[in-house]
Amino acid sequence: MPGLRLLHLHSSFQAGGKELRAARLINAFGRGMSHAIVSAEAGALGAGAAIDRRIDVSFPEDFPSLVGRPTPRRLQRLAQAMQGYDLILSYNWGAMDAVMAHTVFATALRLPPLVHHEDGFNTDEADGLKTSRNWYRRVALGRAAALIVPSQGLERIAREVWHQPAARVRRIPNGVPTKSYGRKPRPDALPRVVKRPGELWLGTLAGLRPVKNLPRLVRAFAALPEPWQLVILGDGPERVRIRDEALRLELGHRVHTPGFVADPAEAIGLFDLFALSSDSEQFPIAMVEAMAAGLAVAAPDVGDVRAMLAPENQPYVAAPGDEQDLATALAALAGDPALRRSVGAANRVKARAEFDEAGMIAAYRRTYGEALGRAEFP
Repeated sequence: MPGLRLLHLHSSFQAGGKELRAARLINAFGRGMSHAIVSAEAGALGAGAAIDRRIDVSFPEDFPSLVGRPTPRRLQRLAQAMQGYDLILSYNWGAMDAVMAHTVFATALRLPPLVHHEDGFNTDEADGLKTSRNWYRRVALGRAAALIVPSQGLERIAREVWHQPAARVRRIPNGVPTKSYGRKPRPDALPRVVKRPGELWLGTLAGLRPVKNLPRLVRAFAALPEPWQLVILGDGPERVRIRDEALRLELGHRVHTPGFVADPAEAIGLFDLFALSSDSEQFPIAMVEAMAAGLAVAAPDVGDVRAMLAPENQPYVAAPGDEQDLATALAALAGDPALRRSVGAANRVKARAEFDEAGMIAAYRRTYGEALGRAEFP
């Protein structure tokens, strides 16, 4: 099926979980198609670095803004900009006006099919969904060929809150190439920080956004003894707040933010323990990567986190928003090397059995192919 033209409409294409998954899928689909990628957040295109340079990818600067009031004229301009493609792929709330435009004008403008992806919520909906947005999603998704979600929680919301029919909703758990995470990286594999003899690393991978609440992780880490270092991989607007919190707690020499890593498998093996501190998650890819690397995890009980982890790890899942509970889980795992090893080994077994990338890619191929009315994709 050479020559397919795909349009990706992202809330952001900064290097985070859903964006890097999209990049991996683009790489897996190969060079027989072209991809145009639009970000609702101007300039947030960092995940493009993870796409194979041999693939035909563009970032059109003249595409109408995905942000603004959903007036009929603006929706029409968005819909007109979708003409000429074979498949529209939209992502999260930031692209929902484009989804609405597709629903309103699909017939009149003979638009290609649209598949929408929902991966979770930002800070403004972390504590509860907005009624107005729920109504808007119900209407906007009316002509989507499929709605892809990664978690059981989002599947329930899609069915019960957004009133999406069962035939439209597809739950595809996030996956990674699990066997790639078995190798031990060099101590100097990361930019600007080297793992020195005797150090132990608590690590995380995340877009540095408010919903990840990484200053909370700095505070939960503070009680760990001196050999422990906190290494936060990722880029985003919260970098200054993270550093300020580390300096306030006099931990500046033990908290490191080396930036984005294009291939987490090249770095995550340096960690001795993994943690999340988010206000909201659904099916965090970074946690799957940690599990594949054989790491124990301390994380809040949000989204599918508890169900994703091996049973041996579940006692170290903290109550949502409970900073002290997270600190207690970290201390228990950090203080017991044998426990970390046994829990990490159980996580690796589960990741390889349930969250390998091959199954995820096959499910996306099937869903996109069905949207196009084809037996195979690409």
